[in-house]
Amino acid sequence: MAGSEITRVGVVAHPRKPVHDSVEVLVAYASRHGVELVVRDTDAAQVGAGVPVVSDAEFAAGVDAVVSLGGDGTMLGAMRLAVDRPVPVLGVNYGNVGFLVEIAPAELAGALERLHSGDFEIEPHSCVALEEGDAAVVAFNDVVVGGAEPGATVEVDLLVDGAQFGYYRCDALILSTPTGSTAYNYAAGGPVISPAAEVLAVTPVASMSGVSRSIVLPARDVVTLRSAARSAPPMLRVDGNAWRPLDPATPLTATLRPDAAQVVRLDPGRHARRSRVKLSLLDLPLRPEQMAELLPTEVREDLARLRERRQLPEG
Repeated sequence: MAGSEITRVGVVAHPRKPVHDSVEVLVAYASRHGVELVVRDTDAAQVGAGVPVVSDAEFAAGVDAVVSLGGDGTMLGAMRLAVDRPVPVLGVNYGNVGFLVEIAPAELAGALERLHSGDFEIEPHSCVALEEGDAAVVAFNDVVVGGAEPGATVEVDLLVDGAQFGYYRCDALILSTPTGSTAYNYAAGGPVISPAAEVLAVTPVASMSGVSRSIVLPARDVVTLRSAARSAPPMLRVDGNAWRPLDPATPLTATLRPDAAQVVRLDPGRHARRSRVKLSLLDLPLRPEQMAELLPTEVREDLARLRERRQLPEG
């Protein structure tokens, strides 16, 4: 996308993180290039009064690019907003691990110039498209079929292209995209999948009977889930957000939709290396504070000072 094509940029913000410095950078960029910034009503308070507020529908239909200020959860929300009309989504990391987001807040000014000039690459991401009766939703990380109450198990039949594949009796069942393979799916022992692979992983959590291992299906397959009538209706969670109970009388169909989002990559090689390091850290048998104790004293002191500066009140 050339810079001349970017005339309207949508801003999505984490509901609690202090993102005001990045908003100032965005306002300066918009003024310099004659670009309009817009924000949805749900993000207006975080972004500030200087940015026009539009409806969700106008946001999705009218922006040429989206800037996400937050962590991976905020980024997933931004991708869902643009799913019917994929535009470049740039992630600014205000979170913790951050597998999707690429740049730090201090890098935003330069990243916006590169975005405007077209000096970036697009990393396509698949989503799971769900339909249950007349209800529909998409997930870029995962869909989780889990108990509506704590400790409840789920019993679900799995059909692939209409043919019975097997059943699951487990704590939860995860349908994961390649993007979400490093999230709940990974924690449950599922496979790590390249973002370039157009496949859907199905992983049970704490399986008690039925299928006990992950299966990986191609994008062309239509997956159908049916809840056992004798069990309480499980809850469907989409990218970590509760959606609705799974009705035993209404099958849930899931298909992988390739190229459903366009994630901006300014340095794909560097991002891939960072992601590999972050993934390896998840397997370490130490909590972050325990790892910090292994650092030299002067490094721990530098980290403590950095944390103090980040926690200082503005103004």
